[in-house]
Formats: sequence, C-alpha cells, structure tokens
Amino acid sequence: MIDGIAKIEESYIDKIYEIIKDKNLTATVVTFGCQMNAKDSEKLLGILEKSGYSIIDDENKADFVLFNTCTVRENANQRLYGRIGQLKNDCINNKNKIIGICGCMMQEKDEVDYIKDKYKYVKLIFGTHNLYDFPHLLYETIYDIYVNNNEKTKTIEVLDSSDVILEDLPQHRKYPFKAGVNIMYGCDNFCSYCIVPYVRGRERSRSSAEIINEVKNLVSNGVKEVMLLGQNVNSYGKGLDENITFANLLNQVANIDGLYQVRFMTSHPKDFSDELIECIKNNKKIARHIHLPLQSGSDKVLSDMNRKYTKEKYLDLVGKIRNNIENVSISTDIIVGFPTEDESDFNETIDCIYKSKFDQVFTFIYSKRTGTKASTLPSISTDEEISKRFDELLNVTKEVGTKQYEQYVGSIFEGLVEEEDSVPGFLTSRLSNNALVHFKGDKSLIGSVMNFKLDECKGFYYNGSVAN
Repeated sequence: MIDGIAKIEESYIDKIYEIIKDKNLTATVVTFGCQMNAKDSEKLLGILEKSGYSIIDDENKADFVLFNTCTVRENANQRLYGRIGQLKNDCINNKNKIIGICGCMMQEKDEVDYIKDKYKYVKLIFGTHNLYDFPHLLYETIYDIYVNNNEKTKTIEVLDSSDVILEDLPQHRKYPFKAGVNIMYGCDNFCSYCIVPYVRGRERSRSSAEIINEVKNLVSNGVKEVMLLGQNVNSYGKGLDENITFANLLNQVANIDGLYQVRFMTSHPKDFSDELIECIKNNKKIARHIHLPLQSGSDKVLSDMNRKYTKEKYLDLVGKIRNNIENVSISTDIIVGFPTEDESDFNETIDCIYKSKFDQVFTFIYSKRTGTKASTLPSISTDEEISKRFDELLNVTKEVGTKQYEQYVGSIFEGLVEEEDSVPGFLTSRLSNNALVHFKGDKSLIGSVMNFKLDECKGFYYNGSVAN
C-alpha cells in the first residue's frame, strides 16, 4: 500500500514539474513550532525543489509560500495571522502567487474556517495527517492556476486521522552533516493543557528496520549526527509487532558504523526507564543531553495537568540520571499560570529548579487551547500575579543555568561545528551536552568534529578556542 502511495505522489511531482519547468518559480516554507515540524518542512521543501521550484528564504519574493504551523500556544496562531496579513499586497500585485498553510493549526476546524473567511487569498490548506499527499494537493492548485487560469482556486483537505506513514519523500535539509529522523508520530498522554493528541493523533511507531535503514542511508551520504524525533520517544515500540523498546532502538542506531552522534527529543518523565539510563551511560555516541519536561513542581498542579508523576518521582529520576551519566545536561519545560496554580504551587516549582539544577529551562505562560480539559478551568490567579511569577522564574532559571555552565569553564570538550556565527570570522559548535561554543575559525571547518577549550561562560553559551 505504502509503495503504491509513494509512486502516485511521485507521479504528481513529475506533473507539477512539466507545468512549471520554464517559469523560473521560487518557493519557501516558513516553520513554526517543534523539531518534528522542522523535519516535516524539510520534506515539504524537498517536494517543492524536485517539482521545479528554486528554494529561497524570502517569503515576500517567493512565488509559493507555505506556512507549516504550530498550535501549542496562542501566540503561534497570532504570529501566523500577522505573517499572512503582510503578504496581502504581494498577492494583490501577483495574482498567481500561492499562499499555503499546513500543519497542526489546520487540524482545528475553527481556525480553518477563520482563514477561509478572513484571508481569501490563501489558496492551499492541509493538515498533519496528509502531509504525504502534498504533491497531489499542490498539483491540483498549480493546474488550476497555471492551466485553467483560475486565480481564485482553493484546495483544502484536512483529514481527522491517517494510518499512512510515508517517509520516503524528497528532502531539502538545512545541514548536510546532521538530520532529524522520525521514529514515531502522535501522543497518547493527553496532558490536560495540551492540544497535540488532538492535532497529531494517537501514537504510531515506525518499524526499527525502516529507521535503521534511513539512518544508514543518511550516514552514507555524509550525515554525522541524527536526532531521533517523537512526541514522546519513551513510548516507542508500543503497537508494533516487534518486541522493542526505545532503549533497544537507541542502542541500535548508536552502533551504526560511521555515525558520530545520536540525540533524541522528547522524553516524558513518567516512563523514562532505568534501561534507557543504562543505554546512554554505556554508549558514548549518545549525546549527554536529556530534555525532560517538568511543567510544574506542584503535585496538585501535576495531577491537574494529568502528568502522571509527582515532584518526588521527578527529582528521583533527575538524581538517577545525574548519578549515572557523566557530564549530562538536563533541560526542561515549565508552564507558569496553569489555572489551578497558586503561589505555593509556584514556589514548589522554584524549589524543584534549584534541586534539579537544570542547565536550561524553556519557560511559558499557560495558553488556553480550546478542546483541552484545562480550557474549562477558571484561573485562580490574576494576570499580574502570573506575570510576576514568570519574571521570577526567568531570574531563577538564569541563576541556576549559569552556575551549571560555569562549572565547565577551562575544560576541554568535543563538539560538532554547525554554522557561521553572527560575528564575522567566528563559528558555532554544539557540544554533546547541547551547549554552544562560539570560537574564531574559518567556515571550511563547518561539519567538522573538533576539541574546544571553554574559555569564558556567557550565561547559556561559551566563548571558546580550538584545543590542539
């Protein structure tokens, strides 16, 4: 079945190419949200490139602009509206300009209806469950515009669910030496504040053979580092015919010849196993960085969030990780202003930050998402109280994170050189523990693995130098 779908989609790519091959058209994909969205955007760009578009970064100049959306927080929706609105005049001046929107936000019917009503120049809409069908949907849009001369065309297809996992699509990667690899889709956790299970669907794992084969192919094409991606990688393997855990898969990937390093994102604390800790501890090719979302340090709030662990269990897990994995860094997510959070609950979160000694914290103010259980809860705190807590949270995370980073000043660590720095003549490297090092060097070093001395801590990054 999957092979048949792949051939059909490939045929649509060929048809698009025949229509636009002499038109010198350009395209761009604007990505909002998580690492999985970024991975999806690489596929979307790959399809556009193979269809005959030249890829550029300028959405104002591009003939085709596709927004790959996130809907985890309301500000992502508002940012999208702003970006679409800025393109209105471009669409008026260029009747053939195509604006498309896909991704998580398009799984919400109210948002799709709003865009259809307020942004009539948007010509293509599809969701998360039929990304694989993008060539077909793009062909319908292209044919109507360039063959039928219908500038008012609209192609809209949003599925409620899909069992199709089609990874064998063209890709346009940002980095030739590192890549993301999807190992599973969807989420079954249903945290009370989170819209993801409703827009990404239930958990579906790829077979280990498919994943291993994809990584081997990437390595053969020069990739040195892969990141295994899933909404909750710890759940990998559930529902598969094969008896396999995420730790088993991680170990298999790490043992592939020629691969320098493997990362993963994201883990849920409720099922981060001892087996996984041992796997990371014993395989040096697995990066020493674990993203472990806390969300709150209050047992009451954690229960209301349906997180399925307590503060004590979380702290026990952090202690076990730090005691077993040398030089490990732990990052986390924290939400401030959950409807049932009061000052004492927030203080429990602050206490947890100090005890966990997080290297980095991604902080968010609670965003009500319609359709989630938490959206029906009245807030017991004022906006002013929540804002004050958020400011305190930022100060505490900076204090704790800086102390974590400062302990390694003067040490030498290995890192992968990723890109040119914003400062001319400098480059940026990422260490195994996910810390960034800015150092003086020539861009020919990009993609190289090198040793660096960490000369100076600048908060959440280092100024360093190449160590001989």
